[in-house]
Amino acid sequence: MTITHQDELDGLQKIGRIVANTMHAMAGAMEPGMTTRDLDDIGRALLDREGAISAPQATYDFPGTTCISVNEEIAHGIPGDRKLATGDLVNIDVSASLNGYFADTGATFHLGAVQPSLEQLCRDGKRAMQIGIAQVGHGKPLAGIGNAIGKFAAKRGYTLIQNLASHGVGRALHEEPQEVATWPNKREKRRMHVGLVLTVEPFLSRGGMWAAPGGKDDWTLFSRPKAPVVQYEHTVVATRRGAIILTLPA
Repeated sequence: MTITHQDELDGLQKIGRIVANTMHAMAGAMEPGMTTRDLDDIGRALLDREGAISAPQATYDFPGTTCISVNEEIAHGIPGDRKLATGDLVNIDVSASLNGYFADTGATFHLGAVQPSLEQLCRDGKRAMQIGIAQVGHGKPLAGIGNAIGKFAAKRGYTLIQNLASHGVGRALHEEPQEVATWPNKREKRRMHVGLVLTVEPFLSRGGMWAAPGGKDDWTLFSRPKAPVVQYEHTVVATRRGAIILTLPA
């Protein structure tokens, strides 16, 4: 989507706040022993209260309101009977629509204490997203996002999942520009323009290179090779002064 009027920006900011508030409320409610379905129920109730519609459910008939991925699951985890435990890495991905506007956000949280290396991975995953967002702006190359994130990751000995990309969003969950790499991609020649709405969502890992199915369903993705992975995501708008982040909590 390309924003051309203030009312469009207002609509996107409203749904952006809703998905951000929902994600952070879910993270704050996590407790050992609760199931991922319990956590999803919290997200569903919050979206329902705001009149928002789950984007993965409406768009792809996803069997949950939000995507919740735990430990070895790195994306698109289906909420279910899995119980959370102290030390888990839990990725919560919330995308929804309201009045025809879509926003998408996600983050990895650790439940209680984790190994120092995993805590550092979380900090660096968030930093990788921020570095990518800093490359967003009118006239800038889309490849700049992945180049900057890739430089950061390589300097610190990390890898990036290279088949889960950022994407355009706004009037649909996934739209042009499709497949915006958050890793270095020499084939990427497109540039951003004023009003362009997209996500920035790197998957930072300690060895993982690809996301692949391999569980009991066709949705949940796992790291190949097997390795810890974190993901952080904002929906942003390109302007002449850089990026406006739409998915900030109120």
